Amino acid sequence: MKNKLRIVFMGTPDFAVETLKTLIESDYNIVGVITAPDKPAGRGRKLNESAVKKYALTQKLNILQPTNLKNDAFLEELQSLNANLQIIVAFRMLPEAVWKMPKYGTFNLHASLLPNYRGAAPIHWAIINGETKTGATTFFIDEKIDTGAIIDSREIDIETNETVGSLHDKLMVLGSHLVLDTVSLIENNEAKATVQPKNENIKTAYKLNKDNCKIDWNEPLHHIYNKIRGLNPFPSAWCYLNNKDETLSIKIFDIEKEEVCHSHSIGQLVFDKNDIKVAVKEGYINIKTIQLPGKRKMDTKSLLNGYNFNSDAKML
Repeated sequence: MKNKLRIVFMGTPDFAVETLKTLIESDYNIVGVITAPDKPAGRGRKLNESAVKKYALTQKLNILQPTNLKNDAFLEELQSLNANLQIIVAFRMLPEAVWKMPKYGTFNLHASLLPNYRGAAPIHWAIINGETKTGATTFFIDEKIDTGAIIDSREIDIETNETVGSLHDKLMVLGSHLVLDTVSLIENNEAKATVQPKNENIKTAYKLNKDNCKIDWNEPLHHIYNKIRGLNPFPSAWCYLNNKDETLSIKIFDIEKEEVCHSHSIGQLVFDKNDIKVAVKEGYINIKTIQLPGKRKMDTKSLLNGYNFNSDAKML
């Protein structure tokens, strides 16, 4: 006998929208959507709605935007929805009172093959660390972060020129199908959760910050190549450009790598009318898209048309 599901969905960014959309299009009963409160953004400080809220409004879904998930009024409102399953995609850590509420539990979609890459930025770190495979996992939430019993997972290849942007979009679709399959298992009483193995050597998806997004040009060629790809287009890799008498903080996006012996010093720029290359160990990083402070992102050919480099310009 099938379980009759009443689902509460929790999520905020675009990554979560694909899953909510897939559930709606599969005729599942979404009794409530929990998403982040509207936030002021831009010069006019206009309130900005989350991607999940924008989509939920088009579907006329019941939307809750609590600032405090432990608030009694919110907990009462959540309880009144009488949900028996909660699905979490790119939201925030839940208090026990929330994740223990539904009869069939609360499960999360995580964009890695758990137990590896628990944490805030699993898609980025898989590329930064040079992985050739990653995937998505559904698991029942417990009191810690990304440690609950695994329900199901799907694997995907990471292409040699993959960026975090392209992999994000692939995992967004893969994850939505995985959630749908997981819901079907729960609906048909076939979900069998497996406790995550304890492994001291698991890799962690640390939160990204200014320090770990900075390029170290002294690293090996393939390390730099992976790092820039793993941060392109968001939040982006950055470094300092020393040119003439100024040092600028710049962002680097699209790149190619060139494995070749050379005699240039580390960080030295090598350029012609169309290309900018940075000398590193074992070769060059060929910059295709770059952004100077206060300027728009542009291809290097456009930059070279309007910006002059000294012969001793280098990346720091």
